[in-house]
Amino acid sequence: MPYDTDPRLLRAFTAVAEELHFTRAAARLYVAQQALSRDVRRLERELGAQLFVRTTRQVALTAQGERLLPYARRVLAAHEELAAAFRAEPERPLVVDVRAPVGTAYRVLAEARRRLPDSLELVARFHSGLAGAAAELAAGRLDVSFGRFAGLPAEVRAGLRHQPVRLEPMAVLLAADHPLAAAGSVPLHRLAGETLYAAAGNPHTAEWTELAARLFAGRGIAMAAPFPEIEGAEEFVRVVRKRGWSVLASVEFIEVAGMVLRPVVEPVPLSPVGMVWRRGLRHPGLDALRAAARDLGAREGWRTPPRGGWWLPAADAAVMGVATAGAEGP
Repeated sequence: MPYDTDPRLLRAFTAVAEELHFTRAAARLYVAQQALSRDVRRLERELGAQLFVRTTRQVALTAQGERLLPYARRVLAAHEELAAAFRAEPERPLVVDVRAPVGTAYRVLAEARRRLPDSLELVARFHSGLAGAAAELAAGRLDVSFGRFAGLPAEVRAGLRHQPVRLEPMAVLLAADHPLAAAGSVPLHRLAGETLYAAAGNPHTAEWTELAARLFAGRGIAMAAPFPEIEGAEEFVRVVRKRGWSVLASVEFIEVAGMVLRPVVEPVPLSPVGMVWRRGLRHPGLDALRAAARDLGAREGWRTPPRGGWWLPAADAAVMGVATAGAEGP
């Protein structure tokens, strides 16, 4: 084992090990795929070990690659810590939109905060919708957001980077005395004839409303009429209770007194949650968020579709790196 391994080679190896895809890893590092492959081969020569098994269909870590990965991550983290210690100016706070103080994005934020020194700050914002956040990201008023990346226009996606985080099962929020509330879960076909609120009328959440429309199509589920944007959990609870809405939601959702959250099954509709930031952003807080999302996802199986039938549009499956076999969706 050489004592002067170039961190660039470890960075190339780690990107491929995490993406298991040379093209995505090259895009993540802003290098040509040929250069990335060359760095990986050089590292393999220096170590005298094969790190990946490559076929035309997939890339997989060898046992030696699995062994190297935790060491490489520690070396790169130490390298970043050293660079941060000698920066002329302290890092500015990173502004992160997590939508609500509950759920996938908030859990990633909390985990990333635990990994960072007190001198680095991640400032939370609580605004729903990636469609609205995309403009804030492009303008530099926001650094990171979470949501359905495939729901953004192609020209908007071109200016952003994306990391798949979770295939989040959907749920329905029902009044406690609703006939469907008595069961522990709600089969999708039982929602026929129901009207569900899915944020129609709020341009900031257009990607969520469009996903709901795809799910409802041909199933006899109606979309609640457009309503002005609702800001904040307290106001959302007030409006939902006053209007008596049933709500399409995710399995991790804010509590609403007098209502119950029930997962939807047969098939399980999935909400694709990705982490999104503008191209060119470099910040140790972003690195911590990406690592937190990756590690939480691996520990809890966030990117593994549920057993049995599940629903996800093909475009979303492609963005999330999921094979569409077994999916039920256009």
